[in-house]
Amino acid sequence: MPHSSPLTLERLYASPSLSGPSPEGIKFSPDGRRLTFIRARAEDATRYDLWQFDVETGTPGLLVDSDLIGSADTALSEEEKALRERKRIAGRTGILEYHWGTDTLILVPHQGDLYLVDLTGDPVAIRQLTDTDDFEYDTRMSPLGRWASFVRDGAVYAVNLETGAEQCLSPAGEPDRAISYGTAEFVAQEEMSRYTGYWWSPDEKYLAYTRVDERGVDVVPRFDIAAEEVAVIAQRYPRAGRANAEVSLFVRDLQTGQDIQILDTGPDTYLARVNWTPEALWVQTLNRDQTEIAYHRAPVGDWTPAPVFTERHEGWVNLSKDFRDLGSGRILVSAELDQAAPDAGAAPGAFRHLAILDTQSGTLSALTNGVWEVDALIGVDLQARQAYFTAYRDTVLERHLYSISLNGEASEVRRLTPLGQTWSVSMAPDARHFVGTSSDPSQPPQTGLYRVDGTRVTWIEENRLDANHPYAPYLAAHTVPDYGTLVAEDGQRLHYSLQTPPDFDPGRRYPVLVEVYGGPHVQTVDRNWERLADQFYTQQGYVVFRLDNRGSAHRGKRFETSIYRQTGRAEVQDQLTGIAWLKRQAFVDPERIAIQGWSYGGYMTLMTLLQAPAGTFAAAVSGAPVTDWSLYDTFYTERYMDHPEDNADGYHKSSVFPYLDALQTPLLLIHGMADDNVTFDNSTRLMAALQAKGKMFELMTYPGQRHGIRDPALRVHLMRTRLAFLERHLQGGE
Repeated sequence: MPHSSPLTLERLYASPSLSGPSPEGIKFSPDGRRLTFIRARAEDATRYDLWQFDVETGTPGLLVDSDLIGSADTALSEEEKALRERKRIAGRTGILEYHWGTDTLILVPHQGDLYLVDLTGDPVAIRQLTDTDDFEYDTRMSPLGRWASFVRDGAVYAVNLETGAEQCLSPAGEPDRAISYGTAEFVAQEEMSRYTGYWWSPDEKYLAYTRVDERGVDVVPRFDIAAEEVAVIAQRYPRAGRANAEVSLFVRDLQTGQDIQILDTGPDTYLARVNWTPEALWVQTLNRDQTEIAYHRAPVGDWTPAPVFTERHEGWVNLSKDFRDLGSGRILVSAELDQAAPDAGAAPGAFRHLAILDTQSGTLSALTNGVWEVDALIGVDLQARQAYFTAYRDTVLERHLYSISLNGEASEVRRLTPLGQTWSVSMAPDARHFVGTSSDPSQPPQTGLYRVDGTRVTWIEENRLDANHPYAPYLAAHTVPDYGTLVAEDGQRLHYSLQTPPDFDPGRRYPVLVEVYGGPHVQTVDRNWERLADQFYTQQGYVVFRLDNRGSAHRGKRFETSIYRQTGRAEVQDQLTGIAWLKRQAFVDPERIAIQGWSYGGYMTLMTLLQAPAGTFAAAVSGAPVTDWSLYDTFYTERYMDHPEDNADGYHKSSVFPYLDALQTPLLLIHGMADDNVTFDNSTRLMAALQAKGKMFELMTYPGQRHGIRDPALRVHLMRTRLAFLERHLQGGE
């Protein structure tokens, strides 16, 4: 083997990133002439600047240095901290988002104020739009680029970019009464991926906005424990079975100032999605049981919402963001549609597919079909009559870009990206080009500009693994996973990955680290650039094993709903199927198998450990685990577990507490002490119960940290803590 430098923990999380440069937040300008993106600095992987790529000349360049915009150390508001945690960008600094207006104007929010970037000059001009002590968030440009809008103090505001005048576009917020306007409540952000509560009409004549009343939501005192102080945050947190926020939807006529109420969801209906077409406002609502998504259409001017279509499923329905007006009373959406099995006539359940909704008849006509999942609608070319979407059609291990005719020939699905890689895609406004980022287990992410036929025009970031790449000193010891399948007890296939040390000798017996997540809407086994922590583990002599159990993503409804009304059962059975297979491998030391995971993975670590036969594991590391679903939020928990009053036995069996007597294996428990997602009392209750039973365990807590441990120094500490624990309990053997 060629010489390779040892990969240290410090280097694993240091700058520049070992994966190389990777642009994020890629957007086309309205005229399609520029690509813009944010990119981390080589010397500081947590700080981001705004870059551009000239499509005509192929020239990249720094567009806005974040040092030129505002202060770098402004204290974040609690709302902004929570929003960043929901978006998984906590711990980053610099330019974290931006919004195109016209072809030459970009809005950049930074540290609670708004800045307008004018590209007409050289250098670009930067104008500060707001300068207040309050924090402006949920910022955007209006569709025609005349307004910069935002939320402040629980109300929607906008700045007229021509005059500089500021205007409030909703009623004033009432924070003392827990009433806000234009905001997204906790479960909308965390569980529905709806981060906003206001929507501009395409012609800028109207603004739809929410009224969020949280007075009925329980106030859960959350101790935000930092290194030098303790703050008590009175967090409105709707736990399973308890009251939700009540959300109403209004439209303001910006010419008359009139507010029109569109609907009032009440406490047992969720406002899921809001979309505009030129003729109407479309609203998707979800019942509290999450078995029905109802599409409502409110015509402009009349504003009376009428039901058009309802998607229903046993178990639960899943939301999507796919919605595109095709004109002539047709909307392109996606839905989970029943599919016929390819053999024996058995029904495998529903899979997400593109479909055309006829707004007059309320009927849904499938555009794609098959026993595979559409991931997302990416773009539409009405002139060429083509829709572009990402999907897992060829293999569940890879996401690719596909196209299909809007005329309905489902057999003409065409794959536009090459096999062997996983892709993410952003489409140009005219759907003639796309930006694609691809990776595979041997190649870190590469980003290029492509024509819609898949032909690459040019690299935006080639990220070649050459001698100058940050990962070059460690490349000789790089390993790639082997992929395979096992069979669940109900006959469904389970995908796994297995990664071995760089000096792997099949005649030796190795310790194994089982990395588990196991929860819904997540896939951990796929063919892309692997997690570099796995490289570190394998270089320490561990075999790393992952398995996507039933309940995980991209496999259709039958696979997903195996966990309905009792979690920690089918998933645990599948993980134990993987463990049994591992123990039959000659290179595995069956006495030296550990399991670890975070969040749902922390829950799965505990549930698998406590239900496995004695001696299955040598050690376990559980990070930020849910321990009792009654402590988690309504939307997520009730989707899978039903209402607590209707499924008391399921909640009991899905909690870790009935199984604690079985704990015999060394356990390390880890949790951030300011976690506002899986709140810290999930772990404190577990600690107390284990102590009362005389069960020993180890503990590491992180003051000031929320659900994710983001700081590079703390990530090193976290990994060192895990590794020291694993080495103590998995040492020895051959």
